[in-house]
Amino acid sequence: MTNVRSTRGFILSNKNGVAEEVRSFATSVQCCRGQKSIVFVSRVGKLYANMAKCVVLIGILLGVLVGVSAEFKEEDDVLVLTIDTFDSAVEQFQYLLAEFYAPWCGHCKALAPEYVKAARALKETNPEIRLAKIDATEETELSQRFGVRSYPTLKFFRNGTPGEYGGGRTSPDIINWLKKKAGPLAQQLDDVETAKALIDQEDLLALGFFKDQTSEAAKAYLDVAGSTDDVVFGITSADALFSEYKLDEDAVVLFKKFDEGKAELKETLDVKSIKEFIGANRLPLVTEFNKETSSKIFGGDIKSHVLLFLSNESDAFQEQLDLYKTVAAEFKGKALFIYVNVDVAEHGRILDFFSIKVDDCPTYRYVILGEDGMAKYKPDTSDITAEAIRQFVQEVVDGKRTPHLNSEEIPDDWDANPVKVLVGKNFDSIARDKTKDVLVEFYAPWCGHCKQLAPIWDELGEKFKDSKDIIIAKMDSTTNELADIKIKGFPTIKFFPKDSDEVIDYSGDRTLDAFVKYLESGGKPDAAQEEGVDDAEGAEGGEKSREEL
Repeated sequence: MTNVRSTRGFILSNKNGVAEEVRSFATSVQCCRGQKSIVFVSRVGKLYANMAKCVVLIGILLGVLVGVSAEFKEEDDVLVLTIDTFDSAVEQFQYLLAEFYAPWCGHCKALAPEYVKAARALKETNPEIRLAKIDATEETELSQRFGVRSYPTLKFFRNGTPGEYGGGRTSPDIINWLKKKAGPLAQQLDDVETAKALIDQEDLLALGFFKDQTSEAAKAYLDVAGSTDDVVFGITSADALFSEYKLDEDAVVLFKKFDEGKAELKETLDVKSIKEFIGANRLPLVTEFNKETSSKIFGGDIKSHVLLFLSNESDAFQEQLDLYKTVAAEFKGKALFIYVNVDVAEHGRILDFFSIKVDDCPTYRYVILGEDGMAKYKPDTSDITAEAIRQFVQEVVDGKRTPHLNSEEIPDDWDANPVKVLVGKNFDSIARDKTKDVLVEFYAPWCGHCKQLAPIWDELGEKFKDSKDIIIAKMDSTTNELADIKIKGFPTIKFFPKDSDEVIDYSGDRTLDAFVKYLESGGKPDAAQEEGVDDAEGAEGGEKSREEL
């Protein structure tokens, strides 16, 4: 990009050159009045030619200067980029976080206010870090270039090199993640005053005390800092800080504005131990589920979660929460203990996911997050006592319980329409019928993409309603679950070919013609691809046009 200061200097030097040319010419005129007029005219012509060139050059460079300040459109301190400005922004800003969004996307709308807060804060404190947004429905060329298949998709550019964004969706999470990527893994602290200021500033601060910062323990600490995006890290070797916090040996200390306020790790300072220590202490003993904490809950290394569903307005709320905390302390580091306020309207989806009604609360569940989905465990009783919760959690930890699978009752009219209605209890008998090819849509009633697909799916059912070999079906996966098929996003479409135990993910285009060709070909993937159709278009929150659970 153009350097404003050097450009201005160039313009001034050229203006001075013209002035010098004028002075020189005036002297020449005074000395050469007796020469032929043609010399005079020639010199005047040359002068004006030079002046004209300079004026043009000044105009061009001034235009460039104006472009430097007006090149990028901004909305609430977020750069608004297009195909014409994207590359310039990536080149100009050392660190750039770019959000590819769709105007109609619910997840994008939820992110927007947090994104603006982060952009505004960083613009003031760290101007080398900028946030940008791109309307992916308009800038399709950019979307394709960066493999955007869901909304919002966030890409991080460091010195022009793209990478994935791995932080949370709240303003503090975004800021912390970007600051860490743009700065040192751990902030060097050399005096007590600076350390105390940072401790006061952060809700959670990891501070490594190492007398030798080249030691294996210090290297392990920095390794963990580099892989942990939502915790601020500091490091020190200062004797004054060892003395202030009464340490006489290397240690990792977590300063936190919750629970006991401070936790220390002094033994076995290797990557595994430090990571486990931070994982066990980075959240309160019992954490309320909300927009601010969700990324920390699901983004941590502890994948076993106990969820207590209760009303914050209940007279027994504090009593129930206190006994829940006593159990949580016994399983610290093994499972996260979370409570969900059922009074919050937007938590209705969570209740639906667990097939829990508000009238069923208070109650609790245990979940284990894995690569293939989530295993859910349901207690035999909803008694909210420390003994009942403790026994239930211990049985899951010991592997003495099997996951709970939800299923609706089989509707009386499940086969009344061309599209057959499947639930957990009749799924195997229909979808795994080896005499037929079965194409199943796994959907959620609230999913916008599922609603868009619905009329096409109904047409598809109508197309094959008289077929003896093909069945078109659908299953509400928010209320029905299967042991061997984990649904990670909506809609998901799977093909169950006849004479086979195979389950095939459908990854073709989502048009009537594509579905028909796919089925008539016996499930050949190439048959479902249509030239010129971008399957990524319209995706929200998951792979290939799937919404998040």
